[in-house]
Amino acid sequence: MVIMFVCRERGGGGARAVRRRRLPLAVVGTLALGVALTGCASSAAQPVPSDGKPVVVAAFYPLQYAAQRVAGDRAHVAVLVPPGTEPHDYELTPPQVASLSAADLVVYQAGLNAGLDQAVAQAGPANLVETGSLVALAPPEDAAAPGATTTYGHDPHTWLDPSNMAAFARGIAERLGAADPSGAAAYRAGADAFIAELTSLDADFRTGLSGCRTSVFLTTHAAFGYLARAYGLTQLAIAGVSPEDEPSPQRLGELAQAARDHGLTTVFFETLVSPAYATTLADDLGLRTDVLDPVEGITPASRGTDYLAVMRANLAALRTANGCPA
Repeated sequence: MVIMFVCRERGGGGARAVRRRRLPLAVVGTLALGVALTGCASSAAQPVPSDGKPVVVAAFYPLQYAAQRVAGDRAHVAVLVPPGTEPHDYELTPPQVASLSAADLVVYQAGLNAGLDQAVAQAGPANLVETGSLVALAPPEDAAAPGATTTYGHDPHTWLDPSNMAAFARGIAERLGAADPSGAAAYRAGADAFIAELTSLDADFRTGLSGCRTSVFLTTHAAFGYLARAYGLTQLAIAGVSPEDEPSPQRLGELAQAARDHGLTTVFFETLVSPAYATTLADDLGLRTDVLDPVEGITPASRGTDYLAVMRANLAALRTANGCPA
């Protein structure tokens, strides 16, 4: 018996099946690890090493990174959403769903992907960290751009505030230590080391974004609410929390006027979704475009190889766009 895997490619028309391959049913109980393929984001089921180490399944990149920093080499950390794949509407494969029940710990953020939320609820993993429960969530009215065609609940992009990532690290260390008591001290030490780096990142943001010509920035995707609130910024977004939102003509007109009012120089876009709206608006207003990365996944196009590096690249981009002092 076999399981069919479908590799999905993001394009203008959404996800579409582009290639299939068959794997033995025996791998259904193993973890689905993300693999980046040229022009195609896929999930591959790989055997879990038989070394007795705990297995952590993280929903997508920033949670994977936090879990890896906490666990070090004492646990295996797998990610569900493959690198280079936009996570909001990613569809889990059957082995990935099975991996949720088999894992020693599952780390996910509710509200980002409805299919993942349902899979976690059905799997009922023994140990679970829902990262949104560890921090103060943004109010629902902040979760969609005015004029967007869809509305959402709380903004799920919690990891873009480094202090929230610190809370994730503490929560992961606690639950992983409960699942693996012999490693509890090591997990706390891993969390402490990571938190020290996050504290430094937070300080750099506070210093780097003070005294700027403007505190307003314009981006395609309303993913940066937590970052904006943490550092006294105002986010103007073309689309809502989901990058699939379609802005109304009225919304685009409002943003054009706001850009003029605040003397904005830049329209930000991101690496995992189309820059079409950002490019069109920038061209109409004579502005430049640049990348502001929601760190939903690391790709070859990312300005950095991990969360910390990409966040520092975001800081540099905001400083340039907002006229911050050297």
